[in-house]
Amino acid sequence: MSGSLLRGLRLCRVRPPLLPLLASGGLRRQPRVAYSTKEESTARPVGRYPVPNKKDMPYDIVELMEEVEMKTGFLPNVFKAMSHRPAEFRAFFAYYNAIMNKDTGRLSKADKELIIVATSVVNRCPYCVVAHGALHRIYSKQPALADQVIVNWKLADLSDRDLAMLEFALAVCRADNITEEHFQKLERHGFDREDAWDIGMISAFFAMSNRIAHYVDLRPNKEFYTMGRTPRGEEEEEAEHA
Repeated sequence: MSGSLLRGLRLCRVRPPLLPLLASGGLRRQPRVAYSTKEESTARPVGRYPVPNKKDMPYDIVELMEEVEMKTGFLPNVFKAMSHRPAEFRAFFAYYNAIMNKDTGRLSKADKELIIVATSVVNRCPYCVVAHGALHRIYSKQPALADQVIVNWKLADLSDRDLAMLEFALAVCRADNITEEHFQKLERHGFDREDAWDIGMISAFFAMSNRIAHYVDLRPNKEFYTMGRTPRGEEEEEAEHA
């Protein structure tokens, strides 16, 4: 989805986001805020499973959720949904951090988010398509590219490097037979075997995440839909004239 998950400033700005995971350790503790476990809409709940009351959650999970909400301005619904199973919550976000916030390798944060978007489309996961499309817009500063990939990645404004990266990710996502030819194509575009591992691992992890979101009927936060679509300068200018 560095040892810290919340790198960057507020998710709703066109700056590096603080996305879904803060697993263990990492960030300096900030003043406490009270996050809300109330549903965003009475018409569509966060998901199929009830969100535990804050007082019934383990302290470390409550602390993480409060920290995420304070930094991002809202609490992504994946945190609420996964809090139904505290042990799985911790494991899920720890692994997310391990693959998404590592400092080594040739994949940028925008690359990783684009892999998630492309593979989540195949897996028909609205939550991950919407949430990680928003993160890609923020990291890449390209407000249209994720939308193009969602519609048809082969016709999107992608470089040959990006096409090779997504082709490998989607082969893993579809459980195609992976051959030496797949690795050789990546190598021709500057990726080594360790990069291939990273691409494949992100695809595999989010295949699991997509299926969790599917059966719990996880709904995207409304904030994700507009994030990163307006350049920061224009956003501030609009606010001044509002």
